[in-house]
Amino acid sequence: MAKRSAYQDRIIRNYYQNRDAIGLQRLSELVTDLYLAEGKARQRVWKQLLPALQKAGVSQSRIDHLVQADNPALLASLVQELMEQ
Repeated sequence: MAKRSAYQDRIIRNYYQNRDAIGLQRLSELVTDLYLAEGKARQRVWKQLLPALQKAGVSQSRIDHLVQADNPALLASLVQELMEQ
């Protein structure tokens, strides 16, 4: 493997330091997509949301409740709660 430059090392280090914030940003983008999606597109967004919620540390029972309710407002309040932590 080629040796990384100091610049590349800094980029990689910054990514891992900010991974939580990046994940929360992704969750908020998916909530917006969920508000706008209908039909099959909505199901596809939920499939993307499930792993993102698990990575954010949300309990499986809460994820199941959100999926069953299919309410973007509940999901938005959860993301807001996660951002405040």
